[in-house]
Amino acid sequence: MTAFKTLDDADVSGKRVLVRVDLNVPVANGEVTDATRIERVAPTILELSKKGAKVILLAHFGRPKDGPTPEFSLKPIAQAVSKVIDHSVQFAEDSIGDKAVEAVAKLRNGDILLLENTRFHKGEEKNDQAYVKALAALGDIYVNDAFSAAHRAHASTEGLARLLPAYAGRTMEAELQALEKGLGNPKRPVVAIVGGAKVSSKLDLLGNLVQKVDALVIGGGMANTFLAAQGVNVGKSLCEHDLAATAREIMAKANAANCTIILPVDAIVAWHFEANAPFHAYGLDAIPDDGMILDVGPQSIERIKGAIDDASTLVWNGPLGAFELHPFDHATVAAARHVAERTKAGQLVSVAGGGDTVAALNHAGVADDFTYVSTAGGAFLEWMEGKPLPGVDVLKKR
Repeated sequence: MTAFKTLDDADVSGKRVLVRVDLNVPVANGEVTDATRIERVAPTILELSKKGAKVILLAHFGRPKDGPTPEFSLKPIAQAVSKVIDHSVQFAEDSIGDKAVEAVAKLRNGDILLLENTRFHKGEEKNDQAYVKALAALGDIYVNDAFSAAHRAHASTEGLARLLPAYAGRTMEAELQALEKGLGNPKRPVVAIVGGAKVSSKLDLLGNLVQKVDALVIGGGMANTFLAAQGVNVGKSLCEHDLAATAREIMAKANAANCTIILPVDAIVAWHFEANAPFHAYGLDAIPDDGMILDVGPQSIERIKGAIDDASTLVWNGPLGAFELHPFDHATVAAARHVAERTKAGQLVSVAGGGDTVAALNHAGVADDFTYVSTAGGAFLEWMEGKPLPGVDVLKKR
């Protein structure tokens, strides 16, 4: 973390601190149904408050198209934040202008204020300088604690860091440390597990990983495309047959980079895409024409466990099968629990992320046993793809 300034470097007492957080949480009937993202940023908010800062929270919520709309207001979220951190959270009905200026002016040291949805202003997503300057006028210091929004060069994620002294919050700091251990400067050997439905959505990811890891386990529907590219009959399985040449190119790149690609050697096949559908394990030379591969088979699970045993570092994105349908969750759960066991034993650094991945690890009951599980979604995927993250790059020490 020497490349970034953190809260350890900041004197915040009596200062107005603009804190970019991720409060884009699910809401039903005015109530937050999952407070995970609020819980993640709570330590930064409370630390700043205890150190005597005037804490001013910036966040977006949803994708409002036409300016302020009640359904995208952050007002109900303020109550949820207050409940999670057990501290009063004030609310301003705009992120700039008179209402924001008045609310900030009333703050005492240690107070916490949430400004209205930054995306109610078109200048947010355009990173418009007039909007950036109006936000900057409300604060003395900028803290970014929203890694999940760091892949976007918006006013509240990138623009502010160019006008105010900028620091990484505790959640951002933890994420960057974990990612450094995962791919930045990892302990080798490094193994990546990549699953999910389609190769087409993960071309950049696969292209980057084969240059950086020692072994790449490919599962999920995307494994079918690689198998078909090698001449395996995958029956009626989900498969992008038009990407056969691309799959072969990726395998050639991996070979040139001394990266071992680990594909399934057997498969669990069913005839209906539904929970508890009748199924059978087949070798790859015997997949029936009318069957669908919905999970990797028992021999493949043992190969994957062997790769995990060989690894010092593991990064994971995407399930190995149709994990949302029992019993086609078996391989994902078995591999996840094996990673968790080795991590708890101090033998493995494990970093995972992506929406389906988080859901799969929660389903397996092991999300808390990995070294780090990112809830950042798109930002985590772009980091795995090797793409620059504007909201992170702008925090680097100059």
